[in-house]
Amino acid sequence: MKITIMGLDLAKNVFQAHGIDETGNTVLVKRLHRKQMLPFFSKLPSCLIGMEACGTAHHWARTLAAMGHEVRLIPPSYVKAYVKRGKSDALDAEAICEAVQRPTMRFVPVKTVEQQGILMTHRARALLVRQRTMVANALRAHLAEFGLVANPGIANLAKLAQQALSDEDGLPSYARTSLDILIRQIMVFTDEIAVLDQQLHAWHVDSEASRRLAAIPGLGVVTATAVAATVTDPDQFRSGRQFAAWLGLTPQQHSTGGKTQLGGISKQGDRYLRRLLVVGATAVIRHTKDKATPMANWIRKLLEKKPFRLVSVALANKLARIAWVVLTRKEAYRAHELTA
Repeated sequence: MKITIMGLDLAKNVFQAHGIDETGNTVLVKRLHRKQMLPFFSKLPSCLIGMEACGTAHHWARTLAAMGHEVRLIPPSYVKAYVKRGKSDALDAEAICEAVQRPTMRFVPVKTVEQQGILMTHRARALLVRQRTMVANALRAHLAEFGLVANPGIANLAKLAQQALSDEDGLPSYARTSLDILIRQIMVFTDEIAVLDQQLHAWHVDSEASRRLAAIPGLGVVTATAVAATVTDPDQFRSGRQFAAWLGLTPQQHSTGGKTQLGGISKQGDRYLRRLLVVGATAVIRHTKDKATPMANWIRKLLEKKPFRLVSVALANKLARIAWVVLTRKEAYRAHELTA
């Protein structure tokens, strides 16, 4: 029995393996507990192992690759088409084994420990920003109940809250206690976000790709580090358009019978990167649309016939393509040449 290709369905404790030989016959259907994984694969001769790109996939890919196996990660949505019927771990492992053999299958590059670490910093920062926004919105709503309204922004809200606390007769004692707790929570979130921002900036300084990306309009330190850490191999995309489509910034197609119909953006791919690019594109439109640059001229012409949000998504698509060019060519961003 010589296993040449294996499909491995990952889990927390119980894993499912499905192996075939060089003729395509099934030679192994086995359940493995977590403590059995390393002893089993360390004794197994080198083979091709396919796994879904889900939680812990990059860790197991690095571990199995260190044992001499060839590991390929497949997007889960691409495996679903090979599941014959029903849902079980054995069927999923068999579908993964079938999908990894396809010559046109697309695979996910395995991330390094450093890249996963900086992406964890990004996710933690996004969580803290979201929680700070929730507390700030709650504080704003509570103050409005007492006739205290602040302009948009955390800084304006903090000034209003301090004024409310300084007025001893303005709020009842119970409200003052709650107000003080919410203000402290916002301050704690702000300090923790600042710590994570310092880590992102330090990684940005050490990363050549991130520094090149940060020169693109709309891509600051946060977006540049996120793109540099996520896109491990830009050459896996044939063009900038394919990279933008991977981010979900291209129209969804509903075409049949030779008739091409394009809808809204697909919103597939990395939601975090897509949101950062759209926010950055919105800032670019607001600050550069009145300048005499090729990108500003393109923005003005598009704004004459399209709504603002559509233009911001279109500009995010353009920024994604520029980012792909900068990553693949490993050159510095040249504004007038790349945007012309």
